[in-house]
This record gives sequence, structure tokens and C-alpha cells, in this order.
Amino acid sequence: MKIIAWDVDDVLNNLMESWFEWYKMGKNLNLKYQNLKENPPYKILGISLDEYLISLDEFRLSNFYQEMQPREEVLKWFKTYGEKFRHIAITSTPISTASTTSQWVFKHFGKWIRTFHFVPSSRKDITAPIYDQNKADFLKWLGKVDIFIDDNEENINQAKALGIFTILFPAPWNSSKNTEKETLELIFDSK
Repeated sequence: MKIIAWDVDDVLNNLMESWFEWYKMGKNLNLKYQNLKENPPYKILGISLDEYLISLDEFRLSNFYQEMQPREEVLKWFKTYGEKFRHIAITSTPISTASTTSQWVFKHFGKWIRTFHFVPSSRKDITAPIYDQNKADFLKWLGKVDIFIDDNEENINQAKALGIFTILFPAPWNSSKNTEKETLELIFDSK
């Protein structure tokens, strides 16, 4: 059975769009989610990286994060094909939000995803042992992943360099031209 490693935020869920709608509340921003052509989008928003990260972490620790629904097309795929593969979740999130992220994953995808791993995102005043510099380091250490799905092109390129079949999930900040459905169909192209 092939093993698929799924990025969580912006693949299994729509974190950036949900955060952005939450962030815009009470602000006079004339931007749409599709305008976020960079991730992180702090320059587009005219704020500092620290302000963006603080806001994102506040959202991740809020009920709004836990109330996010899975991407409809992804959940439909899991219900149809999930049992034909083994699945792991791999995300980059701060230590302070890893528990809420894992809770969200197991709440919505625990029927299929049984393993959760995170590479801690750097935050001020938080230090921890560094086992993996990035997702590719973890994938190399694990050595068992057949397919890797992520919205970040750098993560995709690093995993591809390891010989893993990669799929770039569409987002405004990457070069994918596929729909979500077309993207998920690529899973069956892996050899």
C-alpha cells in the first residue's frame, strides 16, 4: 500500500483563506484571498512578519481554526479512495499550535490519517531541539513516503530531489494551474 504524506494547512484545510477572512474583520482592506500571491503575505498586507505570525498563531489557537471545515474535494477523495492508501500528515507549525493542528487533523481525517508529524516553525523566544530543518529532512529520515502533497513549491522541490512523487496543491501563491479535483487525480499517476 502506498504512503501519502499530506500537508495540513492549505491542503487538507483552507487555513490562509479562513485566517484572511478572520484577519480582515474590522479592517478596511480592499484585498481578496486571490490577491495573496505570496506566502507569507505580510508585505501584501503592509504589516511586519512578526505581526503576521502573531495573528496567524492567534487564529490557530482560536475556535475559528477548530471550526474550519476540511476542503470539500479533499474529504470527498478520502471517502472514495482513502482506504486504498496509508496516510500521514506533515505540517510546519509552531510548537504552541501543534496540538490544535493535530486535533483538527484527527477530528476530520482520523479515519484515514493515523500519523501526525510537525516540523516546528520558528518563533521568537521558543527554542526546541532541531531534528528536522524542513519537511524534506523528515521525509528523508522516515524513508517510506511514496507521494507528497503540499502547497509550497520549495517543499515540493526538496521532496522531489529525494525521489518522492510530488503533487503541488493549487494556491494563489504557487504555479499550479490545476483544479483541486485535477490535482487529486494526479495521485493515481504515481508509479
